[in-house]
Amino acid sequence: MSLILDKTDKHILRELQSNARISNKELSKRIHLSPSPCLDRVKRLEKAGFIKGYVSLLSPEKLGYDMFAYVTVTLDKTTNNAFKLFQSEIVFFKEVIECDMVAGGFDYLLKLCLRNMKHYRAILGVIAELPGVSQTHTYIVIENVKKNIGLNIV
Repeated sequence: MSLILDKTDKHILRELQSNARISNKELSKRIHLSPSPCLDRVKRLEKAGFIKGYVSLLSPEKLGYDMFAYVTVTLDKTTNNAFKLFQSEIVFFKEVIECDMVAGGFDYLLKLCLRNMKHYRAILGVIAELPGVSQTHTYIVIENVKKNIGLNIV
């Protein structure tokens, strides 16, 4: 049985998405519900998989990461085995903070978080040598214009 979200559930999700550290007492005030039913709803949303976890957003710059890059990867074959092999290798790169298989002119789009150009060159060299990789193209991020960490809950 799947859970159908009502207006209160959606309000809870919006509040938690903007501040996951909010206390249950404060959350219950904001959604106009007493604390016990509010906590029950949050637990129900967690159990149903609407809330996958809670994270802290870290400052890349404070941690020495001054560079982001998008790298497109084209494989030499588009077989299930080639995809599985690439995916089994790329997950071990800590610098790859996102990896999406895409349709279009290339097979994967990677987002890398890097310290500097030297770091980028070292990582790209290893990625380009992965089995099945035939081509890469890099797009260095000059300025982040919009970062949206939340989903539009309607």
